Amino acid sequence: MNGFNGKAGIAPAKRTLYVLVGLLCVNISIAKPPPEHAEPTLERAESPPEQTAPPAKRAESPLEQTAPPAKRAEADAKNTVFHLDPPGFEGRSTVLFPEFVDPSDGFLPLADRWRVGFPRYDRLGRRVPADRYTTGAVSGNYQYVEGHWWDPYNQNIFKGDYPILGQHTFLNATFISDTLYEYRSVPTPAGESTERTDSRGFFGEPNQQFIQQNLIAKIDLFHGSAAYKPFDWRLRVTPVWNLNFFEPREQGVVGIDVRRGAQRERRDFAIQELFFEAKLTDVSPHYDFINLRIGRQPFVSDFRGFIFNDINDAVRLFGNDESNRIQWNIAYFYQAEKETNSELNTFDARGQHVFIANLYRQDALDFEFLPPMWRKGYTSQVSFHFNYDDQNTRGLTFDKNGFLARPDPVGSFEPHDVKVAYFGWAGDGHIGLLNITHAFYWAIGRDSMNPIAGRDIDINAQMFALELSRDYDWFRLRSSFLWASGDSDPQDKKGRGFDAIFDNPNFAGGPFSFWNRQAIRLVGVNLVNRQSIFPDLTSSKTQGQANFVNPGLFLVNAGFDADITPKLKAIVNANYMWFAHTDSLELYLQQAKLSRDIGGEVSAGFQYRPLLNNNVILNVGMSAFWPGNGFEQLLETDETLYSVFTSLTLTF
Repeated sequence: MNGFNGKAGIAPAKRTLYVLVGLLCVNISIAKPPPEHAEPTLERAESPPEQTAPPAKRAESPLEQTAPPAKRAEADAKNTVFHLDPPGFEGRSTVLFPEFVDPSDGFLPLADRWRVGFPRYDRLGRRVPADRYTTGAVSGNYQYVEGHWWDPYNQNIFKGDYPILGQHTFLNATFISDTLYEYRSVPTPAGESTERTDSRGFFGEPNQQFIQQNLIAKIDLFHGSAAYKPFDWRLRVTPVWNLNFFEPREQGVVGIDVRRGAQRERRDFAIQELFFEAKLTDVSPHYDFINLRIGRQPFVSDFRGFIFNDINDAVRLFGNDESNRIQWNIAYFYQAEKETNSELNTFDARGQHVFIANLYRQDALDFEFLPPMWRKGYTSQVSFHFNYDDQNTRGLTFDKNGFLARPDPVGSFEPHDVKVAYFGWAGDGHIGLLNITHAFYWAIGRDSMNPIAGRDIDINAQMFALELSRDYDWFRLRSSFLWASGDSDPQDKKGRGFDAIFDNPNFAGGPFSFWNRQAIRLVGVNLVNRQSIFPDLTSSKTQGQANFVNPGLFLVNAGFDADITPKLKAIVNANYMWFAHTDSLELYLQQAKLSRDIGGEVSAGFQYRPLLNNNVILNVGMSAFWPGNGFEQLLETDETLYSVFTSLTLTF
């Protein structure tokens, strides 16, 4: 059959003929010499064997490439080598280029494998000279963007994109401006010299305003590209400069001396982070590792920061296994004293020892007998904390404002030791369509002289927290519950009120919640401390000691998170709280038959990221608290309390 047959095929004879003609054309094309005006190839420029190219001198940059198209013929004639810039801001290379380069074989060595240059790319023909001073790119779709030292969005040597030393040592410099303004209404003791002459109550004017500015420089120097494997070593230094201004409406709040007035402005400088980290060994071919970190470092001991969430001096051994399904930490903290007003670290030791060990297991429900939807996505954690706050021989400790910080200025305030161990189990993730976070801790230990009990006590306290949520596209509906045990008999030999080591929990509204955000002052101690959730009756979270004779807490929560737009997120919560037991409050205040009702609150927070990244973050939060009967009895107010704040974080 000639031509195409019924199955669209070519006759065998014609097919053979076509193949022979094709091979002949290919041979002719290969044998044909190039025309005189043809451009030399970019991959290899052949030179006559008898001709030797003049040696090139050492180049300032490690990259030498062939010229742009307009100069290729001239370059080939003169055996000249031209330089092309790598994309971004590459800085100066420290890799030594060979003294002499012989391009006679058509190849050039690249001593610095990171700074590989590219030709100027102008696909749309819209490149204009002003581009390098405006956008850094061009008004079209261009791959190889020229950068600047101040440009964090394109490749930059100061952002870890190019090595700063050799070919394996990188620098990542981050600069942060964090500005906070807060206006709040909280119960404020009037003290012995009130600001208003007509004030008769124990508590005076509740309105306060607070301003804080932090300027942060985070310098990371590390060895090894961390794009696909852990780095070999790392050094981080984070200096912080702080300015804070506090203006209550009562005297004796900013300092023990009422002659200081009702305003306080302080400046502080601290080295908030300073640590060295090294990889000790790899434990599997999947880049599982064991690392050691020594120095001042951040650490959160569980998913939500219920027990320990701090930056402090430590030695930490940590690693992972089974392709990162298992992570573990062993850490020892020797706590540094905090500055009273900025709450930054100082270099004074406070005599507190904290030991932490935890183990995480991803996909902890991966059992064959469970439904497939339950087996992936849930991480379980077991942990052990030990807090030894050794103050028995250190005497009285006063803060920078002249108030007694340790021991708590209540009852029999004598220097005392607190030794307590926490055994915990926590989890975070999802089981099917249900998101879940939970934590349970059991604290056991001893306090050599509890100030409220007036004697040594054995500690036996517990806490439990649970959050359940469900996602509906851009909307997450949440509900949570927390219980912290309270002490029903403060004068026996047991301390049953739960307290943490250094908590800062992101739970039930977290930083937007009035109860969690504000320090509510009683006489000498706080009912609850700032950025804490437990009513522990201590002088300060940052400088005080844990107290296990306290009323405990029940908290129920309902709320939702909404991604209104890709740039705007809303966090809304409603909480109701009551004491587990009021006996410790009744003993401390000598006030009988206190109600357990604390009250309810509603809070709303909004986070706006105009650039769709974390370079600019604007947070706005507001909360309102309606006192319950117990709160009214304690703080002599039935007025609605509130807090409004805004914070702006700029990151380079």
